[in-house]
Amino acid sequence: MKKTINFKNLLQRVHEDEKGAVSLETILIIGAIALPVLIFLISVAWPRIQDYFEDGMSDLEDQADRARTSGSGF
Repeated sequence: MKKTINFKNLLQRVHEDEKGAVSLETILIIGAIALPVLIFLISVAWPRIQDYFEDGMSDLEDQADRARTSGSGF
């Protein structure tokens, strides 16, 4: 019976302890803000961002090919 009383007291102390409450609330608020932003970026903006980088890479490859075919000139 004594173990049950100690466990009950432990649960009561844990329940009343508020040391990490502010940190936890801050993390939850940041997550609540970041999650919709992340979902928006993945669903709406990612295809545009991906196209932008693919266009840049193809331009870079074209310029590299032109530089190789024209020679260095030195």
